[in-house]
Amino acid sequence: MLAAQEMAQLYQTAFVRSARAVGALWAVCSLCFTLLEVVVLAEPAWLVAKGVRGTEGGTLGLFRSCVETGSPARCWGSVFRLRPLPPFETAASFVGTALGLGLASVLSLGLHRFCSNATLYKVCGWLQLSAASCQALGCLTFADSWDSQEVRELCGPAAAPFSPGHCTLHWAFTLALIGIFDALVLSALAFVLASRQDTLLPENFSVKDKGDGSPAKTQRR
Repeated sequence: MLAAQEMAQLYQTAFVRSARAVGALWAVCSLCFTLLEVVVLAEPAWLVAKGVRGTEGGTLGLFRSCVETGSPARCWGSVFRLRPLPPFETAASFVGTALGLGLASVLSLGLHRFCSNATLYKVCGWLQLSAASCQALGCLTFADSWDSQEVRELCGPAAAPFSPGHCTLHWAFTLALIGIFDALVLSALAFVLASRQDTLLPENFSVKDKGDGSPAKTQRR
């Protein structure tokens, strides 16, 4: 039978190897979520129209609208001005908040020197869960704004809340929906990693100080 210290080392080694691999994957996916949010905010590709009201088509986003009346297309607005199109101000604020929360979860990884890994994962998990909620609200409020003048000029008079008229949903809106799912998965994974940190060793092991400053794992009676 292995000694208590040898068993503790085996548990420690197995956990560290798996936790580092999964944690690294989680961190990379968290960074990808943040980059995805930047694309979703910047691209005028939430709605697309073809041949509406004599135009050759156009696209509409949170900060920018483009009409293809010739080559190149005529566009209005820019994400760099931080002024979303009037109908989508609420939607843009929710998606921008989701971006901020995702960025905060990535930056908080630098706090591993000041708090335990379990606490860090829990904080990131709550941040990403909040980001998913804000992203979902952003998509809902965007669809609720389709009765605005800007949307009807591009999509026709049939446009109404949750009914885009002659327009169709474009790839940026699809990315926004993927972002919701991505943030939920990352949040769940963060909570799982936190729970694994809390159960590093079996319940019958405790940590004691050997006197030289290094911990020694002993079996509980």
